[in-house]
Parts: sequence; C-alpha cells; structure tokens
Amino acid sequence: MADPQVLTPDSIQLLRRHGLLRPLLQQLVTAEAVGEEILPPETLDQVMAAYGQQQGVDTADATQLQEHLQARGLELSDLHWQLLLPLRVRQHVQEHFIHKAETRFLERKNQLDQVIYSLLRVKDGLLARELYLRLAGGEANFADLANAYAEGPEKQTRGIVGPVPLTQAHPQLAERLRISKIGELLEPFNVADWWLVVRLEQRIPANFDDAMAERMGQELFQEWVAEQVEARLSALACPRA
Repeated sequence: MADPQVLTPDSIQLLRRHGLLRPLLQQLVTAEAVGEEILPPETLDQVMAAYGQQQGVDTADATQLQEHLQARGLELSDLHWQLLLPLRVRQHVQEHFIHKAETRFLERKNQLDQVIYSLLRVKDGLLARELYLRLAGGEANFADLANAYAEGPEKQTRGIVGPVPLTQAHPQLAERLRISKIGELLEPFNVADWWLVVRLEQRIPANFDDAMAERMGQELFQEWVAEQVEARLSALACPRA
C-alpha cells in the first residue's frame, strides 16, 4: 500500500533529496487503483511476445530471458507487472472514468482544436511590413519569403506551422488565430522581440471519437492520481502526534 506510514523518515528524506518521492507515490497510487483489474488470460502471452520482439529477446528461451532480466535487475514477476500495468490502467479508465470523458472534452474543446498557419518571424519591424505588403500584393508567396527571411524554426518548414493545438502558440498569436478567417493575412504585429506576419491556413476541430474519449478518460485518471499524491505528500509533511 502507498500509506505514508510505511515510509520511514530516513527513506522519505532520501527519496525527496533525489526527486523520487513524488514519482514513487504516483506509481504506488496507480498500482493500488488498478492492481485488481483482471485481464484476459492470453494478455500476458501477447505482451511478452511483443516485448521480446521489441527487445530482440526470445522470451520462450528461459536462459536467454533470465540473462535479459538479470542485466536489468528484474524478476520475471516485475517484468510481467510492468508490461501489464498500462493495460490495467486502460481497463480501469474504461470502467471508472470514461463516462465523464465527453464532459471533459466539451470543457477542453477550445484547447484541443488544432490549426495550420503560415508564419514569418523577423526582428526588424520595417522588414516585416515590407514582407507583408509583398504577400498582400501577390508579389511573393509565404514559402519563398519564409525560406529567404524567416529567423525562427519556421524557416525549415517554409513557413508552415502545424497542425498544432491553438493553445501551443503564444497567447497573443493564439488570440489572433482564434478570430481570424481562413486565408486571412494578418498585418505585422509584435510579440516579445519578434515581428510576426501570419496567415491562418486551416482549422481542424477536435472530434469526440473513441480515441478522444480514451484520451479524456486518461486525463481524468491522471488528475485523480495527482490529487491522491498531493494528499499523501501533505500527510508525510505533517508531524505525527
């Protein structure tokens, strides 16, 4: 169990010093939550076969498998637990969190929508204005100008950024993209030390499908785990009477 009382003051200090206390509690809370999940009998054989193929180990060869485990400081039961844990988590999410997934999706939809946009980033405001006018007048295209003048990473992609979540962009840029029309060329504007010329190319709305439902369920589970960890860290910080 992940009861704080099982950790001695010395072990807590050691774990905290090396930044391992929180990760350990996260793993323990997760294990407590999903450890009783029962998977189909054939699951273990399937994950072991996949692991062997990935690692280049014949898991059916007892000697080879034992050497592999010894090199990693593992017992066979440890490996089984590690391989089955993600599947137990997934099953636990389906049973306990998936019913809240759509509500979560609707709350976060604006953060999940993606965009593709063209970007030119330069330090010189006058150059940004000149490049904007050339684009607006049809004298040049974004790809060529980005290749020639862009001073950010978009130079390597000929000005194209995305698909990326709208929230990944700088807040000032994200707000302009949010209210822009497809194909609209924005006048140069200043963000931090840069002058930006931007055109929104495409919006990709997030859809609530099976994959998104699972993603939202996983987020809810991880939030629950984080809450439990915080409670246990607080308990460890409180001196006992």
